[in-house]
Amino acid sequence: MSEHISKQFDAELEAVRTRVLQMGGLVEAQIVSAMDGLANGDVDLIESVIGGDHRVNAMEVELDESCSQIIAKRQPAASDLRLIIAIIKTITDLERIGDEAEKIGRMAKLIHEAQRQNMPNLELRHVADLAVGMLRKSLDAFARLDSNAASAVVRQDELVDNEFRSILRQLITFMMEDPRTITRSLEILFVAKALERIGDHSKNMAEYVVYMVEGRDVRHIRDNSPAKTVAVDPLAS
Repeated sequence: MSEHISKQFDAELEAVRTRVLQMGGLVEAQIVSAMDGLANGDVDLIESVIGGDHRVNAMEVELDESCSQIIAKRQPAASDLRLIIAIIKTITDLERIGDEAEKIGRMAKLIHEAQRQNMPNLELRHVADLAVGMLRKSLDAFARLDSNAASAVVRQDELVDNEFRSILRQLITFMMEDPRTITRSLEILFVAKALERIGDHSKNMAEYVVYMVEGRDVRHIRDNSPAKTVAVDPLAS
């Protein structure tokens, strides 16, 4: 009987992990679609991103409920409890990434409704690729329980931050040289900030993987070496 219960518990955990990865795939697709819509003005694609945010929200609610039920029924300890805690935090960040994708879609809609008038000549594809890459690598580290890969994602966040600062400086220059570009520049700034926030949330998710696998809390720590992280796991058995 105990073996059957253990197998059922494993099946429940695996089902939740699978749904997290599905949610991650959905928000990644939302970001890519939003950026494609910004680039080519595909109205239907933009509207699908804006209207699809409810699917991400619904998955967060569903997964949160599943985690609550597992905690209530199984009373997990040690690594299992770390997994559940990491999943609850991860789905919160994924939902917020979905919100950022929706924001990009709304800015794309405004830009193309104005027929891209007074549009500053600025390329966002590179920072978008960096942010989406961080998200994808964080999800891959989560799937493989790879704390080394997760730590590498944490270090990549600075690249996205640097790109955002560069974009901000360029937009300020555009607005100073030609005030007609102010409206479009601000809309592009919102897109760039959304991408920077996607990088932040992806970094958070990578940090949860390190916690889940190693029991170390590496948040708010620039050097993620073991000597400078919280090495004592309060959930360790």
